[in-house]
Amino acid sequence: MRPSDQRGILLRPDAVWDAIASAPVSGLDVLLRDHRVVEIAPDLAPGDAEVVDLPGCTVMPGFIDCHVHLLDEGAEMSSAAYQTLTGIRPLRQLLANGFTTVRDLGSAHQALNVALRQAVEDGLIVGPRVLAAPNILSPRSGHGDKSPDLAQRYGTRIGALADGIEEVRRAVRDQAQAGADWIKFAGGGGFSSPVSQPTSTAYSQAEMDALVATADDMLLPCATHALHDEAVVRAVRAGVRSVEHACLATDPTYELMTDAGTYLVPTQYVQRYFVDNLDDDDFWSERPAHAREAYRVHAARLREGLLRPARTRVKVAFGTDAGMFPHADNWREFPAMLSHGFTALRALRAATTVAADLLDRGDLGRLAPGSTADVIALHGDPFVDIQATGRVRYVVKDGRSYPPGSLA
Repeated sequence: MRPSDQRGILLRPDAVWDAIASAPVSGLDVLLRDHRVVEIAPDLAPGDAEVVDLPGCTVMPGFIDCHVHLLDEGAEMSSAAYQTLTGIRPLRQLLANGFTTVRDLGSAHQALNVALRQAVEDGLIVGPRVLAAPNILSPRSGHGDKSPDLAQRYGTRIGALADGIEEVRRAVRDQAQAGADWIKFAGGGGFSSPVSQPTSTAYSQAEMDALVATADDMLLPCATHALHDEAVVRAVRAGVRSVEHACLATDPTYELMTDAGTYLVPTQYVQRYFVDNLDDDDFWSERPAHAREAYRVHAARLREGLLRPARTRVKVAFGTDAGMFPHADNWREFPAMLSHGFTALRALRAATTVAADLLDRGDLGRLAPGSTADVIALHGDPFVDIQATGRVRYVVKDGRSYPPGSLA
């Protein structure tokens, strides 16, 4: 433990947003000690705490990204050791961006993100705390069946593949055995899938029911990759806790999610990232042609669909799909959300209180005495200028400070 962790930290910014109020409040200090927020009040006496002056900054809870992929998918054919190492740089980048907690929603092969979670907990590497879904469970020819050509030629499959009720039950138990915090499954197809289509549905209602029920038995919440109405509806009926993407879903489906209390993690920036670059040949030169064609076919529906969630009452938690685009750009989800109709307040709460509630971590995502000392300072006021979310000047995770430049 560093000296500042033992002595405590007194932050003196221009303003503080506790994630509960509707706007930042000026003239407050924040005292941290023993991994907790101790007090938020004007003109606090530092005692033996390290004083950190943050002129021009707004202090708020550390951000939470509920949908990342830390491992390089392009390295899946490399050794497990090498692929695990590809997650180290993204962890530092995400923490530098002010994200003190992330939920990694799995890769196709092996439970490598569990090792990254443990390495962060043990202090071997620097990064946000990680909640892990080891793999994305998928039927054969589904979104998680990453190399069907290898299966056809050599009988080698890459992916956590399961068909039928007994197989999906066994797959969930395998994920639990591997150390899962969450279960992730493909409820439907995706844009990057080599076989499935964005509007295909992966599992029957009976299979989804069995999958989620087995996870419930093991006290593990479920997240589903689902883009369109039928895939989302089946997953909600099965009892998933969060739906990822839902970018082709329509209003009745969002009403069903709202009534069921299901969280939406909309990952809006990543959709714009691909759609806005459809005509850029250089952008697509090293990406699959089938993905470009799928985005081209659905581009108009996507652009319309991205505007829907902001008009609903569904519980929206912040998530980005970082790893599908550079991790250092995950903060761009904030301006993307505003460009699609979200208010700054709803977008910022999505990355703080709502995300913490989704993850069942009431100690995170808010600044209050007793909450975990995950605190960031942004230069500027994100309620006035959302681009301030990309100007992180100071990070504290679990009481340990990371001053400017220390995470470069």
